[in-house]
Amino acid sequence: MQVCFIDTHCHLDAAAFDGDRDAVAAAAEDAGVTTLVVPAVERANFGVVTSICREYPGCVPAYGIHPLFVGRAREEDLIALDDRLRQGACVAVGEIGLDNFVPERDAALQERYFVAQLEMARDRNLPVLLHVRRAIDPILKHLRQIRVCGGIAHAFNGSRQQADEFIKLGFKLGLGGAMTFDGAKRIRALAATLPLDSIVLETDAPDIPPQWKAGQRNTPADLLPIAETLAQLRGMSLAEIAAATSANAFAVLPRIKFQR
Repeated sequence: MQVCFIDTHCHLDAAAFDGDRDAVAAAAEDAGVTTLVVPAVERANFGVVTSICREYPGCVPAYGIHPLFVGRAREEDLIALDDRLRQGACVAVGEIGLDNFVPERDAALQERYFVAQLEMARDRNLPVLLHVRRAIDPILKHLRQIRVCGGIAHAFNGSRQQADEFIKLGFKLGLGGAMTFDGAKRIRALAATLPLDSIVLETDAPDIPPQWKAGQRNTPADLLPIAETLAQLRGMSLAEIAAATSANAFAVLPRIKFQR
């Protein structure tokens, strides 16, 4: 039986795919990955993301300014983003958030752009795709103050208590390649025990490769074996995982149905 998956976070526009993007997209389709959410990271790639999503069936865009790109952003980039969101041809605002992992960072600038984009998402009634690396608690603080209509905590790697707080705020938790590593005890425990309706699948391709591709390029086709890992951890069938995670993705990103 053919099962279908939604990759809720895939940078198909990345330069790592320039040499074989057609083949990568075809392999994803062959693996049953029928929908790919392609988030922008800065104004400079808004157009590329749009073109990718027009060219490849099943790809849907999100637009945002990533916290690691705020250093080269300008005020007019926020205006350009709001123009994109006003046009309505996207499923979310993203990838946005905070990143406290990189040593040399402008935390205040990250926060300013994050808050501005949360306000846009709230005003446009759009969900958000959150980058939360070592920044879960400050992000939750802002989400309590600026109530958006939910979204996805991408590459979630927090505690169960933090997971529960995101769920209370209407968010799903994105699980991907990190979950496949035998030593990733916390993520694997979360994958096994979180409410099933709180989980969505993602690759973050070409980044965060699964255990069997450590150090290599990740691709959206790898979502299938990632899903198999989740099925094993939960003692469920692959078809059940496909149905549940796809339903979760549609619930939190309802515009997917209209953008594909």
